[in-house]
Amino acid sequence: MNQDVIYLLLIFALLVIPRAMQRFSVPAPLTCLGFGIGAVLGLGGHAHDPVVDVLAILGISSLFLFAGLDVDLAQLRKGLGPLLLYLLIRSAALVVVAWLAWHYGHLPWQAAGLLALALLTPSTGFIMDSLPQLGLTGEEEFWVINKAIAGELFALVMMFVVMQADDPMHLGMSSLVLVAMLVGLPLLFIGLGRWVVPHAPGSEFSLLVMVGMLAAYITYWLGVSYLVGAFIAGLVARRLQRGMPLLASHDNLHALRLFSSFFVPFYFFNAGTEVPGDALSLEALGWGVVITLVVLPLRLAGIILQRRLIFDESLRSSMRVALALSPTLIFTLVLAAVLREQFAVPEVLYGALLFYAAVTTLLPSLVFRSAMSVDPLQNERSGDKAAAPPRKG
Repeated sequence: MNQDVIYLLLIFALLVIPRAMQRFSVPAPLTCLGFGIGAVLGLGGHAHDPVVDVLAILGISSLFLFAGLDVDLAQLRKGLGPLLLYLLIRSAALVVVAWLAWHYGHLPWQAAGLLALALLTPSTGFIMDSLPQLGLTGEEEFWVINKAIAGELFALVMMFVVMQADDPMHLGMSSLVLVAMLVGLPLLFIGLGRWVVPHAPGSEFSLLVMVGMLAAYITYWLGVSYLVGAFIAGLVARRLQRGMPLLASHDNLHALRLFSSFFVPFYFFNAGTEVPGDALSLEALGWGVVITLVVLPLRLAGIILQRRLIFDESLRSSMRVALALSPTLIFTLVLAAVLREQFAVPEVLYGALLFYAAVTTLLPSLVFRSAMSVDPLQNERSGDKAAAPPRKG
């Protein structure tokens, strides 16, 4: 079949069919992931395509660029105390899970740390774009958004440190490069805004995406991941909103949502094509069930107990917040790939992580009876609910 026709059929399959499957409460990313697994089972090595690889990179980078733009530090400061307590509990949980994986799973300590992050880190961009479908109250949505953002910021820092901690010299150099990015990216944005934008009206979106991709490549070159650099670029652009209002304007955010919604399905499809055969074995399924039955209830119980005992919140509301924070799909997929490629973890563990990610992502859809999806058009939230002032933790 002609290559162009294959690409057109793939675009149709990834952009249309997953949306149709949402009526059955199946999240669109899981459908795309399933398509990728089906492709590799049917075509073997022919399922991998360099064009799809590039589209996948654009997808994950644009998603985390948008996630960085969505960070509102003023909103985080409103709930600073409860968020610090949440991160303290998260830190303790990460240490315990990493120690168990290191001691009983016989994983290298770096791999054990990344495994803990893969199991316990909510996928913020995925969660935030899905919130309008869940019918949460303004206060519930406020805490879901800010706990997800705080957890992601913490996880990205830990991911950066853990992945390079075996080489202190490289970690130090990489940290200097990150500091240089934090200083240089604002200057780059300001320079482009002063010397390019006046002569090219409406170019803010293109410049934002270009700088985001550049930052993503820099962190990939450092040996971390594209998503770290893209997130930093988005965070910097958000901080420049007062001096460069068009950079993170509503129109730009909407355009980035559209851009991301087109490319993100290719990331999930590509992730599916990289699943090895042993990851789909009964042994992997069994370990996935065990991990899910142990980790997921403990995650939910931890959030519920924190909100019930410390902040005297109703059980129903606490459960809704905990369920909304349960999806880990994107972070688990990214870190599972890192564990397999850089630390050569068993393919059975890779498959178990895929099962766990699928269940955590599917759970809110089944409970709330509304499929969660990374769909920027459908899920643009009003902003008023998200900005509702907290009444309790």
